[in-house]
Amino acid sequence: MSSVRQQKIEAAIRQELSMVLLTKSGDITMGAMVSITVVRITSDLSLARCYLSVFGSAEPPKVLESINNHAGPIRKEIGIRLKNMRKIPELRFYIDDSLDYAENINSLLKK
Repeated sequence: MSSVRQQKIEAAIRQELSMVLLTKSGDITMGAMVSITVVRITSDLSLARCYLSVFGSAEPPKVLESINNHAGPIRKEIGIRLKNMRKIPELRFYIDDSLDYAENINSLLKK
């Protein structure tokens, strides 16, 4: 269960991360549309797990690899945007497969 402080930080990072990926989408996301679905931060605020959905690309793992390769500059940009935070957590990116999972469950229920 996340504390209120963690939830506020998660929301702030999610919003700023969306803006960074939107403004620098050509270089980092290889032209694909990326949506940040969930950000989960650890209790010591040192690590943020960012789950994203990739649309408009035939190869989401390559887009994810490109985003992971640019994690340092993305973290720096978020640090510039979130000036009131003393320490910006390390960012780790994962593909959010919850939509595929829900679709699979629906297809199984229809049978």
